[in-house]
Amino acid sequence: MSALTWTSAVPLASLATWAWLLLGQGFFWRTDVRLPRPGGPEPAHWPAVCVVVPARDEAEVLPLTLPTLLAQDYPGRTRIVLVDDGSRDGTGAVARELAARAPEGPPLTVLESGEPAPGWTGKLWAVRQGIGHARRDPVEPEFLLLTDADIAHEPDSLRRLVHAALGGQLDLVSQMARLRVRTGWERLIVPAFVYFFAQLYPFRRVNRPGARTAAAAGGCALLRTAAAVRAQVPDGIRDAVIDDVSLGRAVKRSGGRIWLGLGDRVRSVRPYTGLEPLWRMVSRSAYAQLRNSPLLLTGTVPGLVLIYLVPPVWACAGSPVAGAGWLAMTLSYVPILHYYRQPVWLAPLLPVTAALYLAMTVDSAVQHHRGRGAAWKGRTYS
Repeated sequence: MSALTWTSAVPLASLATWAWLLLGQGFFWRTDVRLPRPGGPEPAHWPAVCVVVPARDEAEVLPLTLPTLLAQDYPGRTRIVLVDDGSRDGTGAVARELAARAPEGPPLTVLESGEPAPGWTGKLWAVRQGIGHARRDPVEPEFLLLTDADIAHEPDSLRRLVHAALGGQLDLVSQMARLRVRTGWERLIVPAFVYFFAQLYPFRRVNRPGARTAAAAGGCALLRTAAAVRAQVPDGIRDAVIDDVSLGRAVKRSGGRIWLGLGDRVRSVRPYTGLEPLWRMVSRSAYAQLRNSPLLLTGTVPGLVLIYLVPPVWACAGSPVAGAGWLAMTLSYVPILHYYRQPVWLAPLLPVTAALYLAMTVDSAVQHHRGRGAAWKGRTYS
């Protein structure tokens, strides 16, 4: 292949890929898949719900999040089970103190999960303890709200989740909580995290009953108890590092109907004050996303280069075709920046962010093969 042909073919292939992504990948770039606003009459009977919160070393964020669960405006029976997953910072004590300050809120039970059994990740082991405790209640809850300890909920969050599940006859309703975006590194990396997730798991395909694509958002997931039993959750996904995607797949494969979208009433309060914690957040599961496969990694690296790095490099070299690809990429990123209330001038910098994600993915593979993959809060999973 001559240099001229190469110079023309590479940006053309990149532009063609972007055309397919924008039109054939479930319109992943759109941000209008949101929980519908309650319409029509409210349910005559609001089902019982148990909120299960796995928490490991979360004493710092609990004062910002647990009170929002204790203040839920939900008409039905509610209780909260917080599972202390081997915390060393007094997470359980903080939770009990916060509950004592909100005597009008739903009852709170704090469990100690202990070390996970062999073959289990810590979070899913904690979820197992919480679900087991909830199901032993004399009034077994019809729904389980699985929510992370760093997620804050607006007062009507649970009511809207249940209303949507009942109205749509859904077995799993999950929302991607709005992550914190304040620092420069957060602005560069966090919106892209949601953008890339939606590219891998387009929400419209996830929500289509006949489609094979399935996923969920682990930070806020309302799950029917009967669906959890049918899908063998969490036992059937006990070793999953990317537990939210595995949850969505398990429920959908068992015949359940699922819904995934962006959240308006739930947000994460966890701060990422520099590049290092953001790097850890991505790299701990990036290689697991590729099934820990060197073959998939070998295909992913040149694929990301073609899609995200070729357009700006070739455009700066004077290729109008590459410039069109960079423009398509930029425009596709604008909606998620609007969702995060970030300036539009960040959109052309997506290739820089993609290069960082590429480096994080390679680092994730390296750490895995060194026996330090999927490390999180003092635990490492093979």
